[in-house]
Amino acid sequence: MHVPDGFINAPVSAAAGAVAAAAVAVSLRGARRELAGAGAGGAAGAERTAPLAGLVAAFIFAVQMLNFPVAAGTSGHLLGGALAAILVGPYTGVLCVSVVLLMQGVLFADGGLTALGVNITDMAIVTTVVAYGLFRGLVKVLPRRRRSITVASFTAALISVPAAAVAFTAMYALGGTADVPIGKVFTAMVGVHVLIGIGEAAITALTVGAVIAVRPDLVHGARGLAKPLELRTSPLAAPAGEPAPAAAPAAAPAPAAPRRSTRRVWLAGLAAALVCAGGISYYASASPDGLEKVAHDQGIDAKTRDHAAKDSPLADYSVKDITNARLAGGLAGIIGVGATLAVGTGVFVVLRRRRNDGGGQPDAGDRRPSESV
Repeated sequence: MHVPDGFINAPVSAAAGAVAAAAVAVSLRGARRELAGAGAGGAAGAERTAPLAGLVAAFIFAVQMLNFPVAAGTSGHLLGGALAAILVGPYTGVLCVSVVLLMQGVLFADGGLTALGVNITDMAIVTTVVAYGLFRGLVKVLPRRRRSITVASFTAALISVPAAAVAFTAMYALGGTADVPIGKVFTAMVGVHVLIGIGEAAITALTVGAVIAVRPDLVHGARGLAKPLELRTSPLAAPAGEPAPAAAPAAAPAPAAPRRSTRRVWLAGLAAALVCAGGISYYASASPDGLEKVAHDQGIDAKTRDHAAKDSPLADYSVKDITNARLAGGLAGIIGVGATLAVGTGVFVVLRRRRNDGGGQPDAGDRRPSESV
């Protein structure tokens, strides 16, 4: 659903850019709390998401390269807002997807540079807000089980994709550059993206379920799911005529559970991202994605402009001057994963250090040593 330059006029693109900038600024502040362990739930394992946040961005980049067929001549790919929000929190999730969109636009000429604000608003903000709001609502009413997290993840991701299609249609109604009946755009966009949402939901549920099965403490959306065990004692009934035994003195607080390393999860996630981008992506569907197909069929692309980075050595997810298509695509994917991982991790490390070193006074629950990957 990457919007190229020329679909939306300059005033609406500028307004979307202002919305995106404001949302990113708010997310920077919120992400500091999430990465420092002061996010929703205040769980002891909250800050462990910091080393994984950059990996989540890299994983989303990799899986977005895996276009899957959804209808005759149409494909879809992961948007990632629901997945990021559930794994690392909504504020951090907005930043993860924004980093992905920035790297795709600058390095791979995917999504217009003047349309970057439109893409961040649509693919990072709308998907994350809709998905996480629905996810939290479902978790509150469903039984407190791990399976409920997976079901809620599936449903939230499914709805987030057509919601993004509706948001694009609204922006196109305000600033579309081609004279196309908006009713046709709405019907076509929502129809195809409902099908794409099914694929999004499956990928999101499988990924969240896999992480929960191994390390539920690392899933932001699953915090508070398991309540700590409480040992309760009751005095034995005393024989008749004898006083009840005195209550035992309060037990000393149990020592904190040992910290578990995230190294294995990080390495497994990185390996999965590299395999997806460097190998499986070669077999992805070559059909146009939902927006490209609708734009072509409805005439939305009449005034599309060439991408400013069209001459990038990595344009179109291929390395320039390498004639072997499989090698060029795989190498481009690996470079993209590495670049997204580096930029994403850098952003989140800076945010976390600012929180702990003067960007804000950490809460009592935040004062614990950081954990290296």
